[in-house]
Amino acid sequence: MRIVTFLIAGILAGFLTFQPAPASAGVVAKIDISQQVMRVYVNGRHQYTWKVSTGRRGYGTPTGSYTVKRMYRKYYSRKYGGAAMPNSLFFRGGFAVHGTSYVSQLGRPASHGCVRLHPSNARTLYNLVQAHGAGSSRIVLTR
Repeated sequence: MRIVTFLIAGILAGFLTFQPAPASAGVVAKIDISQQVMRVYVNGRHQYTWKVSTGRRGYGTPTGSYTVKRMYRKYYSRKYGGAAMPNSLFFRGGFAVHGTSYVSQLGRPASHGCVRLHPSNARTLYNLVQAHGAGSSRIVLTR
């Protein structure tokens, strides 16, 4: 009987000390299309705020919440003449968050629908998603 009591006590102690990962674990990149800003959260804590460029007139950027589907350090667009898209995080079909050489346009709509970032910010975001895993990272786009 004592053995059973110790076993039950041990199991209960294990359950009581177990702490699951918070629901906000991982990386969340929240893009406010109306303000052309991205806020990055890591494990629920705000870490960065960066200017972005989303889709210009005639080229909408989708809204919604997505996981990262594909990641490429170096990617070149087949649709737009081989345009460089460094540190690409694809979240819906051909839509991605990626670095741009058009940094002077950040803060206003200028893309064909992707979310453009300063190259160093795109690299930082890519590294965060890689470290935490694409499956626990979200791209959230709102207007």
